[in-house]
Amino acid sequence: MSALPSARHLLALCGFVGLCLLVGAVGGGITVANIKTWYALLPHPPGTPPDSVFGPVWTTLYVLMGIAAWRVWRAPTGNRQAALRLWGWQLLANGLWTPAFFGLHSPGLALAILLVLLVLIGRTIAAFKVHDRLAAALLVPYALWSCYATYLNAGFLWLNPG
Repeated sequence: MSALPSARHLLALCGFVGLCLLVGAVGGGITVANIKTWYALLPHPPGTPPDSVFGPVWTTLYVLMGIAAWRVWRAPTGNRQAALRLWGWQLLANGLWTPAFFGLHSPGLALAILLVLLVLIGRTIAAFKVHDRLAAALLVPYALWSCYATYLNAGFLWLNPG
């Protein structure tokens, strides 16, 4: 990769990061509508952080996800389309979790989405590693947080079976 990105590359960076942040903003809107009502009434699993933690963590993760995709998009190596397609699928799965959990009040459906998401994140990291090792590494915090989210989601399902 060249040291200084062109204006086209900077615009693409804004696009990748912006798309991730848009997914987060849509999910955030659904979350805000339910966090003080339905969610607040649920028994929470041990280790559930305060609500104020989720926004900054997800914002950071979305920025890292966008930068990672941008780096792969810029990589000079082979066919990057398959790796970026996986990234798109994982972003879609990520975007589906919030409506399932907070919108439909369905921890079971949300857990199923998270399990698919974890597979997609793992495959995306592996695909990104072929093109850019740093891009793959930028997704590791997202993978770890998603594992933690899976624990929390499973805990909500366990504590709130109906």
